[in-house]
Parts: sequence; C-alpha cells; structure tokens
Amino acid sequence: MIHIVSDSSCDLPDEYLAAHHIPIVPLTIIFPDAEYREKIDITPEEFYKKMTSSNTLPKTTQPSPAAFLKVFEETASPGDEILCITISSKLSGTFQSANVAKTMTSIPVTVFDSLAASSGHALQVMKAVDMRDKGCSMAEIVDALSEFRRHMTIFVYLQTLENIVKGGRITRFQGTVASIMNIKLICEGIEGEVVPLEKVRGNKRAVERLISLIGERGNGNLSNTTVCITHAQNLQDAELIKTEIINRYNCQNVLIYPVGPTVGAYTGIGGLVITF
Repeated sequence: MIHIVSDSSCDLPDEYLAAHHIPIVPLTIIFPDAEYREKIDITPEEFYKKMTSSNTLPKTTQPSPAAFLKVFEETASPGDEILCITISSKLSGTFQSANVAKTMTSIPVTVFDSLAASSGHALQVMKAVDMRDKGCSMAEIVDALSEFRRHMTIFVYLQTLENIVKGGRITRFQGTVASIMNIKLICEGIEGEVVPLEKVRGNKRAVERLISLIGERGNGNLSNTTVCITHAQNLQDAELIKTEIINRYNCQNVLIYPVGPTVGAYTGIGGLVITF
C-alpha cells in the first residue's frame, strides 16, 4: 500500500486529511514569546490575531528529520511505501529534512518536492490521493505529479505589504509609500520561488486583474481544470474570484481553503494563493 504524507503547509482541511488518512508533519511558527506547531498548537485565526499585534514577523522552521521519521514509522506496515510531498525546497528546508529521515528507515520512502505551498501543494497531494486510490504505482504517481508541477500556474496576491516590510524584503519607507498609494502586489510562483509580477492600485482593480490573469493563463476555458484558492482571512475576495471564473471561464471545480500560519506569515492578512 502507498501511504501519502505531507507537511502542514499544504493547508488542506483536517476533514480531508482524516478522510484520506494523510498524516501531517508540522512546521513550527516562532514568535518572540512562544513557539507553535502548525495545525497542532495554533489555529489560523489565533495566528493572525497574534501576528497582527506583533511588531516583528513570526519566523517558521522546518520539521526535524526525527519528526518525519516518527510519522513514517507510525504510518507504514511491512510491505508499504510512503510518498512524502513537501513544501517547495526553495522556500523551506522541509524537503531536506524529509530526505534525511528517508535515510534513517528501511521503509521505502519517496520524497517529492511540490515546488509550491498552500494551494499548489494541496492540489498535488489531492492528485496523489486520487491516483493512489485508483491503484496507480508509485512511479506512475510521481510521473504525473512531475508533469502537473511543470505546467502548474500559481498566483500569490498580497493585499498588504506589511509582512514583507517586517521581513525586510522592502524598507519601511517603501512600505509606507505603497500603503499611501494603495499598492497591491501580484506575484507568481516560478520553479518553486515567489517573484513579483504586477503592482496594481486598489484592491478592486487588483482582484479584477487576478481574474483576468487566470483567464489568460487558462486560455479562456477552465472547464476541465480544478482551481484551488487559499485565503488569509479574505473569504470575500476568494468567493468573488470563484464566482467570476465559473461565469467567465466555465470552471466547474473551485476549491477554497484558509491559508495556514506557515504561508500566512508571508502573505499577511488578505493574501490569496491561487493555483491551477
């Protein structure tokens, strides 16, 4: 039997994880006064409240190899295999930790780098589950994930630049100017990294531009495409985008989930991650 393991950055809901028997290895969220294991010690709501009141950006750290090893050995029985799908190796050392754990056990473990996080990570886990349940082999699943990953489109929307100011990616002066001018940032996931794509003034214009970009990348027809939208306390815009891409591009399957702390520490309040 093939077991699928993920780290917590996939942002899949607990109900889905339980229904498909997917154990999660948590990343750790570090505030100046405390540390929390994602999905175990802190909810997204608690995290965003604490993050908003903090003057410093919370840090995230990858799980240890020992944490992966524990999950691997608790999950598999003799004769089983494990497929471990991780957050992008360009964003975290989680992929490396899982690979170290792989060398510490006799269980056959395949570690797959999603080159994504949140919704992009989630879609790959769901694809693996679907193929596993249809009886596909490990090689078939990995080949399909590699092909999907190669053609995946990821947009990251930052409604506020507060977190990238706190994280030192731009200066506080630049952040203040952007706030005064109501600048929103649309980024794109490319080969596992997040790179700026466009700056747009105003949330309404930015969301409309996101909808247009989705249509452009989908060649105006998403009828056979699953779109996954994760949001950092911004269900309103996520639902608006869902409605518009259904109406404009005939998208039949749109999933909406909350962004968890690992990715939310980057996106900030109002952020969106859109993947298809």
